[in-house]
Amino acid sequence: MVAQVETRPAALNPRICLEVEGLVQIVTAPHRSFFTNIMAQALRIAGQGTRVLVVQFLKGGIRMGPEHPIQLCQNLEWLRCNLPRCIDTPELDEAEMQALQDLWQYTQQAVRSQQYELVVLDELSLAIHLNLIAEAEVLALIEHRPRPIDMILTGPEMPSSLLEVADQVTQLRRSFCP
Repeated sequence: MVAQVETRPAALNPRICLEVEGLVQIVTAPHRSFFTNIMAQALRIAGQGTRVLVVQFLKGGIRMGPEHPIQLCQNLEWLRCNLPRCIDTPELDEAEMQALQDLWQYTQQAVRSQQYELVVLDELSLAIHLNLIAEAEVLALIEHRPRPIDMILTGPEMPSSLLEVADQVTQLRRSFCP
């Protein structure tokens, strides 16, 4: 037996139909080996039908960039900086800085357009720490994002200003058993 309930928009109570507000989550650790956990979470959520954007600001090496994203499981778009190497220094040449800025501009536009329901910004704290992305711009993106969007920010040495605006902060640490 199949039951079907039909609701008409006029019959819905506006107090019940509230839009769910997305969360800003920060995952930080003194080491840089926890991206696998975040990517597994993003893949699981994408597999359930949620549109996900994963941006790795400091990773390069595969000439990806906004023009050549990797599409995983229909709902997950994965971007890296369009560089032949990973970024590990604040000294970038003009082309490298342009590639990073292109990725940052694309990310901001993607968040504003509500194209994704979850946006993962990997190693964002390091990009801020290296003065490659302005902390004020990140705070403005978080503050002015469309409310239903969830965001996960990762990286060591997360600025206190971002920790203060986060809904959830997870600090990973290594545990050594005797």
